[in-house]
Amino acid sequence: MRIVDIREKTVSIASPIANAYIDFSKMTCSVVAVVTDVMRDGKPVVGYGFNSNGRYGQGALMRDRFIARVLDADPETLIDRDNDNLDPFAIWKTLMTNEKPGGHGERSVAVGTIDMAVWDAIAKIAGVPLWRLLADRYRNGMADEKVWVYAAGGYYYPGKDHAKLKDEMRSYLDRGYKVVKMKIGAASLEEDLRRIDAVLTVVGEGRHLAVDANGRFDLDTAIAYAKALRPYGLFWYEEAGDPLDYALQAELAAHYEGPMATGENLFSHQDARNLLRYGGMRPDRDFLQFDCALSYGLVEYLRTLDVMKELGWSTRRVVPHGGHQMSLNIAAGLHLGGNESYPDVFQPFGGFADNIAVQDGYVALPESPGVGFEAKSQLYRLMKELA
Repeated sequence: MRIVDIREKTVSIASPIANAYIDFSKMTCSVVAVVTDVMRDGKPVVGYGFNSNGRYGQGALMRDRFIARVLDADPETLIDRDNDNLDPFAIWKTLMTNEKPGGHGERSVAVGTIDMAVWDAIAKIAGVPLWRLLADRYRNGMADEKVWVYAAGGYYYPGKDHAKLKDEMRSYLDRGYKVVKMKIGAASLEEDLRRIDAVLTVVGEGRHLAVDANGRFDLDTAIAYAKALRPYGLFWYEEAGDPLDYALQAELAAHYEGPMATGENLFSHQDARNLLRYGGMRPDRDFLQFDCALSYGLVEYLRTLDVMKELGWSTRRVVPHGGHQMSLNIAAGLHLGGNESYPDVFQPFGGFADNIAVQDGYVALPESPGVGFEAKSQLYRLMKELA
C-alpha cells in the first residue's frame, strides 16, 4: 500500500463579489489528487482535496516542498497497520519535516489541502463515508445524521441594490435555509444598517441573520457597529477586527452581549489556544469557525478540538468556515455545531451533494465512501481530470 503520486491543479474561482477587505476578481483554488496503488472496483483509489475560498491556490508551495516529501518517504512509514490503511498522522509528520514552528501562513493551506485528499483516500480504502470513519475512530460510533447549515452570501458587488440583496436572501429561504449571513464593513455604518433592515424584511427576526465584517474594523469602529447592532438580536456578529488582535476581540465582548464568531483565519491549535485564552470569547454563546482546509488539515484540527476541550469549550460551538463537504463530514463525525454553506458563490466548490437538499436548516450526509465529492457532479468532473 503506497501513495504513487500527488497532483495539483490551480483553478480560478474569480467573481466580481467583494467583502469588507478583499475582492474575489482574481481568486484561485488548488485542487489535489492523491493517487494510491490500492484497487477498488478495478481502479486505483484516488483521494481529492481543495482549499477553501479566501486564500489563493498553493500549487507552488506544494510542488516546491510538500509533495516531494511524501513521495520520497519510505512507503512503509506511511502505513497504519492497525487499520490496514494509510496513516494520516505519519503522512502529516512527513509533510511538515524540516518546517520551523510558527509562521502559520500559506503553508497551512498547502498542507491542509493535501491532508484533505489523504483523508478522502483513507475513507475510500476503508469503504465508508468519512463522517462514519471519524465517528467510529473518535466518538465510539456516535455520528450526527444531519448537520445544521446556514447560507453565506450578502456580498457587495457593482449594481447590487437592496432589492437584489433581498432577492438573494429570499432564494436561500426558498431552498430550506433558516439562517443567512451577509457582509458588512465595506459601506458606511448607516448604509450597512439600511442593508440589514432590508434583509430583515425577508428573514424576519434578527436571530435568522448573521453579519460578517471580515476583520475590517479597528476597535472604535467595531464598538460603534456593536452598539448599532445590539437591538437587532442577530445570530452572530463575526470577525469584527483583525483575527490576531485578541485584545480587540476581548474588549468588544464588553460592549456586545450578543453572540460573536471568529476563527476562520487562525491556522493552528496554538492560535486557537491563544484566542480562547486571551480573546474574551464566551463558551456559552460565541462561535468558533476554524477551517481544516486552511489550517493544516484534519490532523491539526483534532489537536485544536483537544485544546477546546482542555479550556472548557464544547465542540458544538464550532461552525467551520468554508462551506465544503470536508467540514460537513467533520461536523457529523466529530459532533460540531454545524457548517457554513455557499449555495451560489465559489462554484463548483460551494454547496454539498447534488441529491441532498437542505431541509429546515439541516443537510444530510452522502453514503458514498470518502468525503463524498463523487456525489457533487460538477466538482467531481473537475477533480477527476487530475486522476
